[in-house]
Amino acid sequence: MSEAETMVFGVAERYATALFELASETGELEIVEADIARFETLRRESADLRRLMKSLVFSNEDQTRAIGAVVEAAGLGHTVSNFIKLVASNNRLSVMADMFRGFRQLLADRRGEVTAGIVSAIPLSDGQLADVKRALADISGKSVHVELDVDPSLIGGLVVKLGSRMIDTSLKTKLDALKIALKEVG
Repeated sequence: MSEAETMVFGVAERYATALFELASETGELEIVEADIARFETLRRESADLRRLMKSLVFSNEDQTRAIGAVVEAAGLGHTVSNFIKLVASNNRLSVMADMFRGFRQLLADRRGEVTAGIVSAIPLSDGQLADVKRALADISGKSVHVELDVDPSLIGGLVVKLGSRMIDTSLKTKLDALKIALKEVG
């Protein structure tokens, strides 16, 4: 891990911990969790919002003003709105996704859950998702919260990250391994 990644993780972790502690003290853990999910949906669906959060072209004041308008229009609760505005004013929007990931991890730890990241080539059906969650719960011995993503380049199969373990059953990885093996033979 590079020094920059360590610093980003440290910053994200401190912000996530502060948000978690505030939400815990005020009894708003579930409200904050829902508001974070709503904001992350906005971020995923809006290329302009992602650009605003990552761009170095916008001044800090412009970013803060724009992000303030976004959170107001989204109708987010007081705690998350103020948190996002604070993050913007401190010029940390580029690591906010890591902050929210850290918050969710702290919440999962409190609930006795484990978070699994699942990437599939196509969206999973409800039945497939239930089967995967059940298998992961059997492996981990805990309740499993799933973060889903779709990557068509996988062609088929899944990539599952559960804690420090990664299980890659994607066709892309299998084809890449076959290609390497064939090059070694020839």
